[in-house]
Amino acid sequence: MILVAYASRHGATREIAEAVAEALHGQAVPAHEVESLDGYEAVVLGAALYIGRPCGEARRFLRTHRRALSERPVAVFGSGPLKLDDAEVESSRRQLERALARFPELRLVAVDVFGGVLRPAELRFPFNRMREGDARDWDAIRAWAEHVGGLLREPALSSASWASARRAPEVARATRAGAAGGGRRTRP
Repeated sequence: MILVAYASRHGATREIAEAVAEALHGQAVPAHEVESLDGYEAVVLGAALYIGRPCGEARRFLRTHRRALSERPVAVFGSGPLKLDDAEVESSRRQLERALARFPELRLVAVDVFGGVLRPAELRFPFNRMREGDARDWDAIRAWAEHVGGLLREPALSSASWASARRAPEVARATRAGAAGGGRRTRP
């Protein structure tokens, strides 16, 4: 089974995680409720991005489950930019990848960024004065989930394979390069 853990302050990242979990026939769970990764073959982590960083709950999830995450394939998505222009999305992607670089043992098969939501009525001053917006592209989210589902379910990426690949770094590099198109991130 695939776990889709999410860290969301206002619900937008939760909604994306639920769509990803539905596409993967997985289970969406708030990151702070995950006690163990036992029983999960792979993990997708959804993280709300605030001021250039994944929110604290996502960072705590990565720290708490660091060892278990290193034993299974992981995909990560961030949500946050309110504009989907290339510069804004790429800036958010760099920020997310910089945060993930603190966890070099992660077996990342995909990293991507989706648009976020701003609901001023739920926020305090001065953010409650901003214009409401929803930059999520649901077709892109579903396409990414289907693509990632294929990567996470490949036999070469099972938990047992990752554990043995840790003892043979050249095998791990070859497996990831073949599965993820040679890079640490994929786009649909």
